[in-house]
Amino acid sequence: MPGERASAGSAPRRFRRFATRIALRVAYVTLALSWRVFHPITIGVRVIFIRDGRVLLVQHTYRGGWFLPGGGIKKHESLAAAARREALEEVGAQVAALSLLGLYANFSESKSDHVAVFASTDFQLTGEHDDEIAQIEWFSLDALPVDASPGTRERIADYLAGGAPFVGDW
Repeated sequence: MPGERASAGSAPRRFRRFATRIALRVAYVTLALSWRVFHPITIGVRVIFIRDGRVLLVQHTYRGGWFLPGGGIKKHESLAAAARREALEEVGAQVAALSLLGLYANFSESKSDHVAVFASTDFQLTGEHDDEIAQIEWFSLDALPVDASPGTRERIADYLAGGAPFVGDW
């Protein structure tokens, strides 16, 4: 089940995982600073996975809190293709159907970040995820974790309100 952790493993493996997490944190801070200078406009995607009245959230290795899975788009990649790629990378989800929830902008912290949020109820989980993700958990839609990001809470509220697509601030 997503969210369950494998055994700790050998000391060399634990050290590699620890070193990887430290390297990812340093890379995250470095990228955040450089993007403000060299990438004044960013475009990303998030996906709300819903199953049995629960939503799938992730914790990253490089920052605290719970978030919707997602990330940036690559050159020559559509928003939907990016959502499917990020879903597979971050939570091991093979997405059969996506629907657009909304387009959002985030101008905080000197950003010019634009995010397309998709929703899916038609997907399969492989049980795999990349090293960027520390934990994957299912949460009841009416009992999100206290440290879920404000944007995550607001997008889930949009989903529950219906009437998509939405356009607004993150």
